[in-house]
Amino acid sequence: MNILDKIAKELGIGIKQVEGTVKLLEEGATVPFIARYRKEATGSLEDQMIREVEERLQYLKGLEQRKEDILRLLTEQGHLTEDLQKEILKAETMTRLDDIYQPYRPKKRTRGTIAKEKGMEPLAMAILKGNKDYEAVAQGLLSEEVATVEEALKFASDLMAEMFSEDADLKGQLRGIYVRSAEIQTTGDAENSPYEMYYDHKEVALRMPSHRTLAINRGEKEGILKVSITVDEVRALQAIVARYSTKSENCNVLIKEAGKDALKRLLLPSLERELRNTLTERAEDSSIVVFKENLKSLLLQPPVKGYRVLGYDPGFRTGCKVAVLDDTGKYLEDATIYPTVPRKDVEGAKKILKRLIKKHQVEIISLGNGTASRESELVLMELIEELKSENIDVSYIITNEAGASVYSASKLAKEEYPDLDVTIRGAISIARRLQDPLAELVKIDPKSIGVGMYQHDITKKKLDASLQGVVEDTVNRVGVDLNTATPALLGYVAGINKTIAENIVAYRDDMGKFSSRKELKKVKRLGDKAYEQCAGFLRIREGKDFLDQTGVHPESYVAAKELLKALNYNEKKLRMEELQEIEARAKTFGIEALCTLTGLGEPTVLDILKELRKPGRDPREDLPKPVFRKGVIDLKDLTEGMILTGVVRNVADFGAFVDIGVHQDGLVHKSELADKFVKDPLTFVRSGDVVEVKVLSVDLKRKRISLTMKGLTQELKTS
Repeated sequence: MNILDKIAKELGIGIKQVEGTVKLLEEGATVPFIARYRKEATGSLEDQMIREVEERLQYLKGLEQRKEDILRLLTEQGHLTEDLQKEILKAETMTRLDDIYQPYRPKKRTRGTIAKEKGMEPLAMAILKGNKDYEAVAQGLLSEEVATVEEALKFASDLMAEMFSEDADLKGQLRGIYVRSAEIQTTGDAENSPYEMYYDHKEVALRMPSHRTLAINRGEKEGILKVSITVDEVRALQAIVARYSTKSENCNVLIKEAGKDALKRLLLPSLERELRNTLTERAEDSSIVVFKENLKSLLLQPPVKGYRVLGYDPGFRTGCKVAVLDDTGKYLEDATIYPTVPRKDVEGAKKILKRLIKKHQVEIISLGNGTASRESELVLMELIEELKSENIDVSYIITNEAGASVYSASKLAKEEYPDLDVTIRGAISIARRLQDPLAELVKIDPKSIGVGMYQHDITKKKLDASLQGVVEDTVNRVGVDLNTATPALLGYVAGINKTIAENIVAYRDDMGKFSSRKELKKVKRLGDKAYEQCAGFLRIREGKDFLDQTGVHPESYVAAKELLKALNYNEKKLRMEELQEIEARAKTFGIEALCTLTGLGEPTVLDILKELRKPGRDPREDLPKPVFRKGVIDLKDLTEGMILTGVVRNVADFGAFVDIGVHQDGLVHKSELADKFVKDPLTFVRSGDVVEVKVLSVDLKRKRISLTMKGLTQELKTS
């Protein structure tokens, strides 16, 4: 089976889909471009599946390269045989390849190599062949270095133990026994530790959920937990004895003893490391899926457009920083207030806030959820009540400020606001996250946004690659305004790197706004390939060609205009209300007929119709708007049975965290998400969903809220 056939079988997709995808990838096409504009070639594969094809392609190519390297090394060493070559070519994983190559790998001096140096290999082979006269063989091998038969047998046992540990087939069999029977045991005794639930914990390794694996790893790394693994050693030893059993009972006794040594000294430690690594890798992969979905939901939060916003970055000693932005996101004014300890100047703070709100006609306050957020929320509640008496309607929203401090101290923030203090930049970021979450969050390393628990326990390279892919896919799905986008946002557009992004902005600064997508070709270093990849994702409002505001690719402009003409639209006098009917007209005309007319495949024709129905549409506008608040309740005000509206803030593999307006998010365990069994919380809720929840219990001491969604009629406003 070749690589492409193997990928198709593994991923459950057609070979033609794999062939089309791989061809495009090898031609230098980007994943977003392939997913959006080459559906005929891929059979309409989603971007995530295309990334999986790309990932498996790289792995399997690496596997083939490794096979070639091992075959070359074995040839050079003079060890390559026809059977060995067949085993290597048949290997389907890197682990199997390593097992096969292990006996021939250059190694340090071991007890087995020392035994060989002392000439004990004939004795080991005699025992393994069941030679009843093995003592006579040993007698003939004695020397000054090996003076007795007992000593010779000890060396032979060392050599057999090493041979057992390097037997690829045996190791594969033992790996299966180890994995199926392994139980993780954890112990600890530190007081007031978040790992107390693991102080006397025992669990079958294969059943351990990812969050528990990562928690145990962290507890062990911090020196609080001790971790051990118990396995069915009796069965493992039986496997060794059965594989090397001879007709000589005496030889079998020696083989069994060597097997015990091999297990304790060589095999079990190796298999334990392997299992721990496998569990960690599996937990990382599972967690990354959750993190990716959480990040995607955060990036797709609908923008709150047309409002003047006051960004509020809470704090204690250095005060709370506030910044006012107009409805386009332009910075207007800032201030520092001190309503929290140690100054606790609540009246002075409210006076300044009222002045800013009245002067700039602020409608929404975006309050960061960090230090002093709870105290600031109480002040805002008082402020909003006082403003009501003056007929001024203001509301507030708690905004996730994770990463705001990272952005405010970044080079990009300094370039955007060179004359502002780093803390004021943080308040601006908190306000802009409400006005356009995607444009603001792309300025920050995805890991700093706070996409889930244990994200810092995951391999950095793996997490970076996955999250970067999510940002890239999301930015291209939404589309980017070519005349307002920052270099940070442009850098995620398909085909555009950091240099080209900066060149686009430089061209815009020098020549004014782009009036046509064709102008992109005048940008320095933006060649034909980059233009092909990026053009469809860049939007121009009120450009020369109305198609420039849509997701229709320039390569399909002629076909799109032929389609409009066939459906009785006047390209020069297009009206939005008429375009709402375009899909109905197309159905009447016949999709197949439109495909014949335009020379395009059905997926592309359907995409063009969708884009023309709502030119310039932002897909985020269809998602649920944030929940604005005008009052606040305290943790102690919660009672069992209370029903509240909340927003899902984060999803983990054990449940969802919901913001119900008390500063402390409540947990809906996955067993409480629905009136049916929920295996994966992500199949039911996502970050940003607006949900109805009922309070199950409140632990004031530990500040924990247990919630349920069972028994409630959910009209899920899902992102």
